[in-house]
Amino acid sequence: MFPVLTIAGSDNSAGAGAQADLKTMSALGVYGLTAITCVVAEVPGKVSAIQPIEPRIVAEQIRLCLEAFPIAAIKTGMLYSREIIAAVCDLLAGCKIPLVVDPVIIATSGDPLLKADAIALCRERLFPLATLITPNLDEASTLLGRPVTSLAEMRVAGAELTARHGTAFLLKGGHLRGAVATDLLFAGGKVAEFSAPFVPGVSTHGTGCTYSAAIAAGLGKGLALHDAVAEAKRYVTAAVTNFLRWEKDGRTTDALNHQARLPHSGSAGL
Repeated sequence: MFPVLTIAGSDNSAGAGAQADLKTMSALGVYGLTAITCVVAEVPGKVSAIQPIEPRIVAEQIRLCLEAFPIAAIKTGMLYSREIIAAVCDLLAGCKIPLVVDPVIIATSGDPLLKADAIALCRERLFPLATLITPNLDEASTLLGRPVTSLAEMRVAGAELTARHGTAFLLKGGHLRGAVATDLLFAGGKVAEFSAPFVPGVSTHGTGCTYSAAIAAGLGKGLALHDAVAEAKRYVTAAVTNFLRWEKDGRTTDALNHQARLPHSGSAGL
């Protein structure tokens, strides 16, 4: 079983962050490892506190994993600060391991998860190490400094980001909230489209974490990038479609179903 490392925050509600990554990796048949960057007190729709881990401890977690396991792929999620980003990049510089970067900037609830002064360092040091970068539309807008509000604008944005950073990008279009959730993969001078029906009326968080972890799992198993994204799209679509829901004291809480059965075929195509 291939070991895959997630470098991410801890979400106590287990719908996002390292907990979601581990569920995803287990479901897709790889062995998940973690390096925790922050402890986040959150539930779907609310982040109430963030405690960053000391950068030297983040680095030591990564170092030990790299030393002890034949890691087949890595993903980064919430990195939070310049100091943590620098520590991560110091450890990953020179690694020949596939790296999926989920540029976590804002939570689904709207709460900031990356300090404003850290975005430039992501561009400067982290993005050049990436095999794939997976922004949603809010994150793409932050990276570009302008809104991305349609599929046509996604095509322009993805081409610009790929040219600017010299690596593959997956722009996720779920925030368009149309009848179909369409993502665009910009890689190798081509654009591949991955679509699935949008599921309305569901208030989950952690979709981006789950998607990027699933891609890392696929790369860790030796899949080509296109095939890893296709498998991940099918998995995250199943997790959303078969969402979980609880009611307590008049409040409804939704969560992705990471144990949902992965369809054997999907709707990805060129």
